[in-house]
Parts: sequence; C-alpha cells; structure tokens
Amino acid sequence: MCYYFTGEIMRIDKYLKVTHIIKRREVAKKMLDAGFVSINDKLAKPASEVKVGDIVCISNPNGQKLTIEVKILKESCPLNKVNELYDIK
Repeated sequence: MCYYFTGEIMRIDKYLKVTHIIKRREVAKKMLDAGFVSINDKLAKPASEVKVGDIVCISNPNGQKLTIEVKILKESCPLNKVNELYDIK
C-alpha cells in the first residue's frame, strides 16, 4: 500500500529514496551535494523541492543518465508500486 503525500512539494533527497531510485537518503544527499542531480536543468541540493511535472536528471560518475518526470508524490511506497511515481524519459 502506498501512502499519499498531502503536500504539493517534497524534498528531492526524500523523493529519490521513496521512489527507490537511490536506496538510502544519505546516499541521495551525497549525490546531490556532488552535483549529480538536476531538477528542470538546474543543479539540485538535498533541500531542493520537487513537484509533480518536474523533470529530474540523475547521472553517475560513469556518465550514465536517468531522466524521469515526477508523476505522484507519496510518503512511502513498496518496491512493486514505485513505477507509478514517475515516468522514465
């Protein structure tokens, strides 16, 4: 069961953890601080806010990129339901 988030925005570090794109929030913070994540083509920090419709680009040191569009904000979600939270671009 997924728990819906009642707000219209969420911190990007939390969103990356909830979606299981990055397994731990601390790792998400390190990637954000290192400049590997952008929201709508702007570098993001751990406290940057994400909302439905935003385009998030996550890259790694090897040059691989994952670009997603935020569909739904939820407080938590099981692994088998995370595909509902974003679209891969």
